[in-house]
Amino acid sequence: MSDQVIATYWVETSGSLERAAENMAGEQSTGTFVRVERETDEVRRRCAAQVVDITEHAPSGRTPLPGARPGSPIRAATIRLAFPLDNFGPSIPNLQAAVAGNLFEMRDFAAIKLLDLDLPAPFGERYPGPAFGLAGTRVAMGRPSGVMIGTIIKPSIGLSPAELAEVVAELVEAGIDFIKDDELQGNGGHSPLQARIDAVMPVLHAYADRSGRMPMYAFNITDDLDTMRRNHDAVLAAGGNCVMACINLVGLAGVEWLRRHSQLPIHGHRTMFGAVSRSPQVGIAFRAYQKLARLSGVDHLHTNGLHNKFYESDEEVLAAIADVRTPLLGTIPTVPVLSSGQWAGVAHETYASVGSTDLLTLAGGGIHGHRDGAAGGVESMREAWDAAVRGEPLAERAARVPTLRHAIDRFG
Repeated sequence: MSDQVIATYWVETSGSLERAAENMAGEQSTGTFVRVERETDEVRRRCAAQVVDITEHAPSGRTPLPGARPGSPIRAATIRLAFPLDNFGPSIPNLQAAVAGNLFEMRDFAAIKLLDLDLPAPFGERYPGPAFGLAGTRVAMGRPSGVMIGTIIKPSIGLSPAELAEVVAELVEAGIDFIKDDELQGNGGHSPLQARIDAVMPVLHAYADRSGRMPMYAFNITDDLDTMRRNHDAVLAAGGNCVMACINLVGLAGVEWLRRHSQLPIHGHRTMFGAVSRSPQVGIAFRAYQKLARLSGVDHLHTNGLHNKFYESDEEVLAAIADVRTPLLGTIPTVPVLSSGQWAGVAHETYASVGSTDLLTLAGGGIHGHRDGAAGGVESMREAWDAAVRGEPLAERAARVPTLRHAIDRFG
């Protein structure tokens, strides 16, 4: 199997599962809708994708995809295909053409979703993965152990650079580990990136001079590639310690390009991921997606958090966190980023479920919306996680810590 990529799919069809699997393999390798003269047995032997196995399941009962061939009954299965690595080489863009390409458009399928990818060693040899990862992130933010507490600038957009500096000053004095631009905060006229850098970095340096520790600030440098490189260089020149790239907006090849250039940790935001994954009937599941994002070089990767405001269930979130923490082709660990709806009251359940503090947990409203201000929000998060790790019930810690009690009153 060392010279193959194994792709796992969820498939529903009104026809034969065996025929559907063969059509998938043919469409994404040597075949087309009809056998052609030069598709010889030798060509198929070397280059045709092969059906590894078909495991039939009960169909989902969902309405078939638009344009699917009508018919009944619907049959469902997980199908695994083996793609010869020699077809496309250890190249993530060309891998995607093979395992995802035209499959989602084929009329044979009432549902088709790429669930997982098993990648051979040459991908790890070409793509080194994150440059900083968990250990480098901890060093850069001065948090050698324990959960990493972070936040997103709120309101997401609208603050002037001077107002942004005031928010950052409040957060760093409260002991925050990590702050990031919202993905909506680009390089617009009201708060251009260079102005934000000029406003934020003196605050961070002043705090570092006093405390010996500089929290990490992830400036959103997402843009066209040449501009993104200049944006990175501006953050680096100012003494910054993190940049943020929106993976799906610059593409995996853009992330890999940035990884080769970057001298700073890359905070990988998955905005727009729902467009390719939310439907259970079509698209790419997080388990497959996160492998490609990690190989491309992100040091941090968003997974969502428990009780989030988006579509993923808690079970799916925990699976995503576990996936990001699973070793991958010899790369160093990527940091799972928990976000959306996070606040102090989620700490105990998260820690009990994950069993680790090697996490970056981001609370937006859970910090900025705290009754005692951002400082109270940060303290409530830190206290809740400390209690969780020590096995102290949340209510007992809250009885002694007003900011934690106020967080429960506000958000619980």
